[in-house]
This record gives sequence, structure tokens and C-alpha cells, in this order.
Amino acid sequence: MRDARVAVVGATGAVGGVTMRILREHGFENVRAFASARSAGSVLADGTVVEEATADALAAGGIDIALFSVGTEASRELVPHAVRGGAVAIDKSSAYRLEPGIPLVVPEVNGDRVADHDGILANPNCCTIPLTCVLKPLHDAAGLRSVRVSTYQAVSGKGAARAEQLRQEPVEQHDIGFDWTWEGAETDEEAKIRAESQKVLELPELPISATTVRVPVLVGHAESVWIELESELTPEQAETVLGEAPSVRLVDTPTPAASARTDEVLVGRVRRDPAAESGLVLFLACDNLNKGAALNAVQIAERVLDTAWRPLTSA
Repeated sequence: MRDARVAVVGATGAVGGVTMRILREHGFENVRAFASARSAGSVLADGTVVEEATADALAAGGIDIALFSVGTEASRELVPHAVRGGAVAIDKSSAYRLEPGIPLVVPEVNGDRVADHDGILANPNCCTIPLTCVLKPLHDAAGLRSVRVSTYQAVSGKGAARAEQLRQEPVEQHDIGFDWTWEGAETDEEAKIRAESQKVLELPELPISATTVRVPVLVGHAESVWIELESELTPEQAETVLGEAPSVRLVDTPTPAASARTDEVLVGRVRRDPAAESGLVLFLACDNLNKGAALNAVQIAERVLDTAWRPLTSA
């Protein structure tokens, strides 16, 4: 598996850089880095020379897995060329997440869906990933009736430039708040969390309401989650369920700082919701660049390689 030829498209960005690190940590040695023309020719810290991400370069072959960490428009333009060249594309943008027939995968939740791909697999939103990691085991234990979530999202989710801006200016001067495009009464980020969570959980009728806010934190998204269950589950029972769930770790105080550079979703403050029948409230934090983006994509790649991959002939 570790002999697979992997390309990281968008390798010089915030998520792309973390993807490169995680691939090395997971034993991948044959990794190529691609980025825009202005970054082509630069050398990464590990000595990898950055190549220009063009349609011809990606379609030329010699790539088994292509991990895309670029914007939606760039993904729509470049992903089909990588697939045409024989690669399995794992895209982190919103370009393909809700496309019918394209699996949207969180390996701990619906990892078996990787076998259903036709060349493209989608990586969910950085809040959808930790949220579904928590909701899935609770649904299996007691059934989900409705979910409400408020997010507190780090500026690195907006990109490396936004993170550097926060580093350079006082926190009180940083422009924070509803940092997304409005679509009627909600932002596009709120709509993504609802639709993507329904798709990942395979619960298309599950009522989900989200409020998303950007906060002056560099790394680590946090979420307050209100859950109404079909059957009664005490906080103690819920903690037992979550304590046995993959990629979830119970802690006393789940904070963005505590989640930084970790592979897990930190969960705490599990308690009854007095405003709902069979209701629970909890708080979670997750490194948005790590498990919230790059690690999840690498785990998808590993699942593909473990279950349904054969090496390409040399190109």
C-alpha cells in the first residue's frame, strides 16, 4: 500500500501542508507535490520540489491517488483530468460533496462507501467530519430525532493567509463573525453542515439546524451540539458509547488548543438537555486542518488502498 504513487494538489496551502506531513508520518514515500504556477519550482521543507498543477500534468498518468486541497473551481477543473490519467481523486473542496453517485466519506462513519466510487471520492466539511463521528455512535445506540449545532471555527479554515493575518494583528482588531456567503436565512456553511451530515449518516430526513461563526483562534473548530434521541440515553450511557467510538476521546475540557495536532475528536460536557425530551447536550473540539481535513482524506486513501486498489502500470 505504501508504494502507491500519491499526488497532493494544493501542497503549499494550509491543508495541503498538513496532508504532506501526515502522508510521511503514515509511511507514504512516493509523494509528489502540486500547486499553482507561482509556487511551481519551490522546495518544501522535506525537499519535495513543487510541480505546477495543470490538466496535462495530472492526466499524464503515474498517479494512483490524488489528494486535492484546492478551491471548488480549481477542483472542478482539475479533478476530472487526474481521474482520466488513472488516479483515484479524493477532493477536499465542496465541488463534489453533494453530487449524486459520489461518496462523501468519513471512514469511521461510512467507510464502506469507498467501494462505490467511480474515480472520485469527496471529503466532508471540517465541521461535518467531527460532528458525524459523534452522532453516528449515538444514532446506533438510541436513534437520532433532531440535531442542532453552533460552531466556533478557527481562522485557518479560511486559509493560510487568514491565519497569518491573525498572527500579525491584535485579536480585538480581527474581523470575525458570519464569515460565509448568505443563502437566504442561512449561510452556505450552515447549509453544508446540514446536507453533508445527512448524506454521511445516510439519514436524508434528519432535521439538522446549524449556526456557524468564525472566532479569533488559529487552529481548532469547536461545536456545541444539542441532540434529541428516539429513545432515552443518560449522559453516563452516552459517555460510555462515545468512549468506545473510533476517533473520539472523552475529556473534561474539550478546547481548540487541546485539539491542535491531535487525530481525535475531543468530546466533553455531556449532559441532559432540559429543553428536549430524550435530549443531550455536548461540546466538541477538533483540529480543523488535521482530522477535520487532511487526516480524514488520508484515511479515505488508506481505505481505498486496503480494499479496492491495484497498482497502475508504469506511465
